[in-house]
Amino acid sequence: MNLSDFNFDLPRELIAQDPLEDRAASRLLVLNKETGEIAHHGFRDLLTLLHPGDCLVINDTKVIPARLIGRRIGTESQIEVLLLKRRSDDVWETLVKPGKKMKVGTEVSFGDGLLNGRVIDIVDEGNRLIRFEYDGIFEEILDRLGQMPLPPYITHKLKDRNRYQTVYAKHDGSAAAPTAGLHFTEELLDELAEKGVTIAHITLHVGLGTFRPVKAKTIEDHHMHSEYYVVEESEAEKINRTKQNGGRIVCVGTTSCRTLESATGADGILKAGSGWTDIFIYPGYRFKILDCLITNFHLPESTLVMLVSALAGREHILNAYQEAIREKYRFFSFGDAMFIY
Repeated sequence: MNLSDFNFDLPRELIAQDPLEDRAASRLLVLNKETGEIAHHGFRDLLTLLHPGDCLVINDTKVIPARLIGRRIGTESQIEVLLLKRRSDDVWETLVKPGKKMKVGTEVSFGDGLLNGRVIDIVDEGNRLIRFEYDGIFEEILDRLGQMPLPPYITHKLKDRNRYQTVYAKHDGSAAAPTAGLHFTEELLDELAEKGVTIAHITLHVGLGTFRPVKAKTIEDHHMHSEYYVVEESEAEKINRTKQNGGRIVCVGTTSCRTLESATGADGILKAGSGWTDIFIYPGYRFKILDCLITNFHLPESTLVMLVSALAGREHILNAYQEAIREKYRFFSFGDAMFIY
C-alpha cells in the first residue's frame, strides 16, 4: 500500500493546543467497524457503550520529563536532547538537535553542570547513545531539569505537566503519553468498574516506534522502532478470562493494542511476560485478541492511522475523519476521541 493512501487534509485550527479543564468532557465519535456507521457522543457515554463483562485495557506507563536543553561544552551552542530508551544505568539512547554537531566524543552540560553527558556512539537513524555523569539520583535531577516532551504540533506551554499524564500512570519510562488515556478520570474508571467492566493494566513505554514519521513511499517498507512492554500474570488472566466468557477486549490507545497483539499467540491466548515489540499493524493484519479500540484522532500518513485502518477499514476511517473535520472535532494528543467497535 502507498503512504499517500493514508493522507487527508486537516485544518490547522483543529489541532488541540491545550487539554480541556475536565478530562472526560471530550467528544467521542463512535464508529462501527463493520458497517462504517457513525454516531456522536460524549466521552462519558462509555458508561453505556461498554457492557458488563467487557475488559478495558489501559497502559499505565508514566511519561518522564525527557526533554533536556543544554549546551555543548566549550561552546555556546544550544543542544536539545530527548531521552528515548535507557540502555543501561547511565546510558540512554537519545534523539538530538542539531544532530550534525553531536559527534562521538561531544560533551554536553545541562543545568550549569548539574548533569553532564558524552556521546559514546551513533546508532539507528542517527540516534545518539549518551553516557550521563552526575552526583545524586538521576531521576531527581531529571525532574529538576527536564521538560515534558510535548509533540512538535503543540506550541502552547503546558501549565500543569500532570495533564500530559494519565491519572493511572505508574511506571516511569515513556517519551510520550499514551494519549487516549488522558480522557479518563478516576471517577469514570470507578463507575465503569461498578458497572461490571473489568480494568486490566499493561505497560508499554512509548518511544519513537509509535510516532516517528513514515518516510517510505510503500508502507510495507517502514520499520518500527522497538518499545518495551510488560504484561503481568494477573492482568493476562483477566483478559483471557474475559475472552473465554464472551466479553469484549477494549484497548485504550494504540499502545495497549500493540502490546496485546504482540504478546498474544496464534491460539488467541495472551501470554504474561515482558520484552520488546516492533509490531507494525496496517491493513491486512488479522487481530488476535482485540475487539474494540478507544483512540484519539491521528496525524495524516502516520502508523497510527494505518493501525486504526487495519481495524475498521481504510475507507471507513477516512470517512470518519472527514466527518470529524466537518463537525470540528479536536485532533491529536489533547483532542477528542473515537470508539471503534
